[in-house]
Amino acid sequence: MALYSEKVMDHFRNPRNVGVIENANGIGEVGNAKCGDIMKMYLLIEDDIVKDVKFETFGCGSAIASSSMATEMIKGKPLSEVRELTNKAVAEALDGLPDYKMHCSVLAEEAIKNALEDYEKRKAEKKLS
Repeated sequence: MALYSEKVMDHFRNPRNVGVIENANGIGEVGNAKCGDIMKMYLLIEDDIVKDVKFETFGCGSAIASSSMATEMIKGKPLSEVRELTNKAVAEALDGLPDYKMHCSVLAEEAIKNALEDYEKRKAEKKLS
C-alpha cells in the first residue's frame, strides 16, 4: 500500500485556495515547533457564510494537503458548519493520513478555529466602535 493516498498527493501537487485574502476578516495562524510546520488561514466571511478562504503553509506534503482539503471543505459553508470541522474529517476526506502525520490535519483544524476566533473578535470590536 502506498504511504499517501491519491487525494493527499493530488492536494499536495495541486493545492487549492493558496494565497492571501487582503481584506480577510478572520486570520488564524498556527505552528508546530516539533515538525516546523506553519499554517496561516484567511477567511472572508459575509452574512455568516465563508465566501472565500485561502491559506499559506510552510511544511510537508501532508500539511499542504491538509490545508488545501480543509479550505475546500469550508468554502461556501455557513459558520455553523465550519465550527464543526474536525481534523478527523479532514484526514478522512484525504482518504487517510499516516498516524505520524495526523498532526497536520490538527493544524488545519486549529488554523481555521483561530481564524474564526479572530473573526468573532473583530466583529465584537466593530460593534463597540
